[in-house]
Amino acid sequence: MTKVTPIQKAAAINPLKSSQPLGAALAFLGVEAAMPLFHGSQGCTSFALVLFVRHFKEAIPLQTTAMDEIATILGGADHLEEALLNLKARTNPKLIGVCTTALVETRGEDFDGDLAAIKEKRARELAGTEIVLTHTPDFDGAIEEGWTKAGTALIEGVVAREHPRRVVRERVNILPGWHLTVADLDLLRDTVESFGLEPVIVPDISGALDGTVPDRWIPTTYGGAPVEAIRELGRAAHTIAIGEHMRAPAHRLAEIAQVPFTLFESLSSLASADLFVTLLAQLSGRPVPAKIRRRRSQLEDALLDGHFFFAGKRVAIAAEPDQLYALASFFVGLGAEVAVAVTTTGHSPILAKVPAREVAVGDLGDFEDLAGNAGCDLLLAHSHGRQAAERLGLPLLRVGFPIFDRLGSQHRRTILYEGARDFVFEVANTLQAHQPAHAGEQLHPFKERGEHHDGHSQIAHH
Repeated sequence: MTKVTPIQKAAAINPLKSSQPLGAALAFLGVEAAMPLFHGSQGCTSFALVLFVRHFKEAIPLQTTAMDEIATILGGADHLEEALLNLKARTNPKLIGVCTTALVETRGEDFDGDLAAIKEKRARELAGTEIVLTHTPDFDGAIEEGWTKAGTALIEGVVAREHPRRVVRERVNILPGWHLTVADLDLLRDTVESFGLEPVIVPDISGALDGTVPDRWIPTTYGGAPVEAIRELGRAAHTIAIGEHMRAPAHRLAEIAQVPFTLFESLSSLASADLFVTLLAQLSGRPVPAKIRRRRSQLEDALLDGHFFFAGKRVAIAAEPDQLYALASFFVGLGAEVAVAVTTTGHSPILAKVPAREVAVGDLGDFEDLAGNAGCDLLLAHSHGRQAAERLGLPLLRVGFPIFDRLGSQHRRTILYEGARDFVFEVANTLQAHQPAHAGEQLHPFKERGEHHDGHSQIAHH
């Protein structure tokens, strides 16, 4: 079992993690015609908004209750009620996701009671808009926990209770982890549909944050999972959850609507993709389509071509727990060693399965120190890890959130056969590009002959 070690110090140096309310807001952005609402000060919302805009490079609908000094002392129920009524009148969202922040959580207010009272008092004004609440203080957890809480809140607050349950045999719920990209969700949808099944993805940022430009100004999200589809999650024949942090929403849906579920800790390897495809074949009763078999063959070839560049390499990874596990398992499976593993929080049980001697719960300052002492060949972190890479003179492969100094991060595939194949190529090319220069002619390891600039063949000199 991997040892998980929190690093205790007075201050974070170049923080690795982003906050819980940001993770919850990201999940609510995956719902159609939704509006995330931060219950707290304007500063909390502004900081999250800047990170979202820099990462996705899109207009992000995000609002705040704008708590001031008086409301912070006396209580924020009035500010919450006013914000809900204003949002309903101005934008008419189908869903408002309320995310609490540290400012209001430290007062110990009864948010559930306040919201219930507001819904009862303002039932006529708020009709047609679902309102769900997540307790997401900034001082605890990170993106992963916030996404989990928002997913669970959507299921508890929106899913209809039907007895008896009306099952749609072809329908499959997909509960993706926060670390799956827009391209990953599109790939999941296409793969499930190729078996004749009907996927319902919740949350679904692939429709809301995929870089499309609407023909008119829309104040809410303009894509994602419809509220009506969330309400009918209980009619699916099966639920597929991706990432250990999606176990709680899947389990809650099973309790509410008796929908059985299967959890995949990762989909970034040949073995895990095989299990996923096998499950779809079982659920549909259909054979695996030829195009998926061909993609599997392409991944096999990529693994054969790429493993030479992974063997013996020492990598350092800084990421949220589930993404850390997926990345570490991928590298170890190709012969590399995870010399340094740093994560944001120590709550997830998946950390015990990370294939590394130790997982440190710390920041990017700790990541830099550990990687510098470990003799690493490659760093993996989000864009804030670039300074560490520059100082250490090592290549940085950007993963996670935020990635603001590269374009197209949301259109990178990281799962199933295509995603694993693409990632093999990306890592191998990064390592090749940063190989130290050697004197003399560079040759492929399996070639015995080289070509001079004049085109004449000669025996290579070693």
